[in-house]
Amino acid sequence: MLLLAGSVPVKDLPLTMGPVDYTADGIEIDGQRLPMNRGNEAMMTAACVACEFFGADRPVGMVAGDIGTRQGSEAIYRHLMHNLPDMDIDVLTLHYVMPDIKLNDKVIETVKGASKKPVLIADAGSMYVAKAGGHAPYYDIFTPDLGEMAFLADEKADHPSFTRGFIFHLESDVPELIRRAYAVGNAPPTMIVKGRVDYVCHNGEIVDTIDSPSVETMEPIGGTGDLITGMVSGMVFAGKSHVDACRIAARANRRAGELADPTPATQIDEIIKFLHQALDDTVKNLA
Repeated sequence: MLLLAGSVPVKDLPLTMGPVDYTADGIEIDGQRLPMNRGNEAMMTAACVACEFFGADRPVGMVAGDIGTRQGSEAIYRHLMHNLPDMDIDVLTLHYVMPDIKLNDKVIETVKGASKKPVLIADAGSMYVAKAGGHAPYYDIFTPDLGEMAFLADEKADHPSFTRGFIFHLESDVPELIRRAYAVGNAPPTMIVKGRVDYVCHNGEIVDTIDSPSVETMEPIGGTGDLITGMVSGMVFAGKSHVDACRIAARANRRAGELADPTPATQIDEIIKFLHQALDDTVKNLA
């Protein structure tokens, strides 16, 4: 099973779990319809497309409403704490949740007590709490952007807001941020650092860089990084190596943007429409 977990900004939505269906209008999980123009929903849609493209089973989504009250995020943590060993999870992607070090520690303890360890992928709030709790090396893949990479590189910061200024100033030197993150134990074996240039890293080394096609108008469009996280999740579940999943996702994301020919007003659902073709083009070009 590929389980995709994260909160959504829907008031009073209880914890909802089930196979993810997607249409042009959004996703549906256990009868609950959600638009795809948000972080977790965009990520889950991209994972669905990748699973479908590579012939894997549909992912399972776990969502709960959280508008800043923490209730939805806590419901996700607690469900994983109590049920994860019986869920037969192969890949677990944790995305937008309110960071809670104590509850995340308990989730990791539960994972360690399970009969098999799922591949652990994290982005956004789940990545923050993994780093802040000292568990980054136990995860398998992170998908940070440059600001998040600066946070990972700062061994003293426990939240991105507290990343020290001199490290933020290193954003023009991404290889140095990567080196620092691995040196202080704040990185998993594999990372894709998203930006104008995408860096694929493995065991402390930069193994690939992707800078084309360069679609400048994708920069202000919210959710494009979530597509990479979703595609990586789907491809790892489908059997791709962690590094290859990152390489393909970065290229396919750029290709989808190129096909969509976006403006700064373009919404993420207009790019998602081209993901299948982008994956096809990318796989053929890498063959």
